[in-house]
Amino acid sequence: MKLLEDRIKKDGVVLPGNILKVNSFLNHQIDVSLLDSLAENFKKAFEGVELTKIVTIEASGIAVACAVARAFGNLPVLFAKKHKSAALSDDVYYATVWSHTNSCNYNIVISKDYISSEDKILLVDDFLADGNAMNGLIEIAENAGAKIQGVCVAVEKSFQLGGDSIRKKGIRVESGAVIERMTYNGDIDFKN
Repeated sequence: MKLLEDRIKKDGVVLPGNILKVNSFLNHQIDVSLLDSLAENFKKAFEGVELTKIVTIEASGIAVACAVARAFGNLPVLFAKKHKSAALSDDVYYATVWSHTNSCNYNIVISKDYISSEDKILLVDDFLADGNAMNGLIEIAENAGAKIQGVCVAVEKSFQLGGDSIRKKGIRVESGAVIERMTYNGDIDFKN
């Protein structure tokens, strides 16, 4: 999506460790109209696909997921929590996920009350790099018996191969912007 690519070029900052900082419009401060445009593109890509829920992971995926849910007619948004809270029962699905950004493992959890074999879900997140977070969501969805209809991500870093590994599982992946290369001096190349 050219609008997103242009915004990344204008306001994105490449940090050491292949981290793309997009805090000014996607991860900290949110450009809602940009997310609405992104969500409309995802809706067109998945036109006619039956969905019951949008599933994401906290925290930065929630805004993208809400925009996508609204585009699909206000579907419920379910997000995996990164820490089990006291308000969540022990009856949960969980997966262990490695965070490249924070250099640590953490467990993500979703209550069994909110995902089941009746669900047809679209997995949504802000970034897809190595695929760790998305693979955690896939593991939870598979354990719940939910049908994964596809994956939508705002930004895919194709040089980190997470998208390829998910596609090899037979899961359709749609990305708003696909970065093939980025360098610390700020050069960012997008896939055509």
